Amino acid sequence: MAVRIRLKKMGRTHRPFFRVCAFDHHAPRDGKALEELGVYDTSVADTDARAVLNGERIAYWLSVGAQPTEKVAVLIKKYGKDGTHLAQQQEALSKKAQPKVVPDPGAPASLPKKKEEEPAPTEAAATEAPAEVAAESAPAESTTEPPVAETATEEKPAETAAAPEEAAAKE
Repeated sequence: MAVRIRLKKMGRTHRPFFRVCAFDHHAPRDGKALEELGVYDTSVADTDARAVLNGERIAYWLSVGAQPTEKVAVLIKKYGKDGTHLAQQQEALSKKAQPKVVPDPGAPASLPKKKEEEPAPTEAAATEAPAEVAAESAPAESTTEPPVAETATEEKPAETAAAPEEAAAKE
C-alpha cells in the first residue's frame, strides 16, 4: 500500500485549517486518514507557530516508505524531529500560549459634578460681603471657571403652530 503524508483541509470558508495526515494514495483530499500527525494553521500571525507536528510518528511513516507532498516536506524539514526552526518554533508557541494583556479600563467616565449654588446673601451680610468678595474675586479671575450649564427651554410641538395656518387655509 502506497502511503502519502499530506494536508487535510478543514475549517470554514475563508478560514482554512489543515491537519497533517498519513493517507492511502487513493484516498480523497479530505477523506479518512490512516493517522493524524500534526496541524498547520495558516491564519496564525507568527510564522513559526503555524505548524505543530508529531516528529516521532512522522519519522515512523517516513521509515516505512511514506512519501510527503512538497508542502509537507518543507514543514517536516523546518519543524520535524530534527528540524531547522525548532528553537524559533518553541519560542513562538510559548509566546502564543501566554494570555493576552488587556489594560484595566479604569473608572467609568462621568460628567463633572455641578457645584451647589450658594443662596443669595441677605442685606446684613451684603454690607460685610463686598469687602470679602473683592478680596476673593482677584485671585479667582486668574483661574479658569467651569463652563456654565445651559438652561433647557421648552419647545412647542409643530402641530399646534400649524393649526392656525390650516384654519386660515380652509376658509
